[in-house]
Amino acid sequence: MEKTEIEKLKDEIEELRAKLNESELLIKDISVPIIPSVIPETILAPITGKLTPERFEMIIEKMVNTSYSDVATVIFDFTSISNNEIGEIEIFGQYIQNLTSTLNLMGVEAIYVGFTPIVTQKLINSGLQLVKELHTFLSFRQALQYLMKQKGLSFQKI
Repeated sequence: MEKTEIEKLKDEIEELRAKLNESELLIKDISVPIIPSVIPETILAPITGKLTPERFEMIIEKMVNTSYSDVATVIFDFTSISNNEIGEIEIFGQYIQNLTSTLNLMGVEAIYVGFTPIVTQKLINSGLQLVKELHTFLSFRQALQYLMKQKGLSFQKI
């Protein structure tokens, strides 16, 4: 028996829904890439794009669902985030605090790099208590140098 036009359309809709779900999962995976660092027990999470509450929830979910059996430190790199992509500074600050607290409760240190001077000033002027608690560096390189010193590591020329 041949399918009716309506049945064909329903099948096509189901295929499109499956592709959409697959694409959404891919977007979640690539929206917060996790990159192993040259420093043992350290991973890098570069953050790019507009930081909406939904996006921060996705970042927190990704961090919670990551295996930390051999990770002691996560470096969040905000270098490519501009002031326009942050939105309301209080909401941004609250999500940074939530992310830091979540990782700390899991025994993982959160380090932040790349906050622009404007973002830094806004965070300070916001009066949020988290500013005193954050472990931040201007660049990824400075964060790596700090971690290497903390772990007693150094690079050697061959």
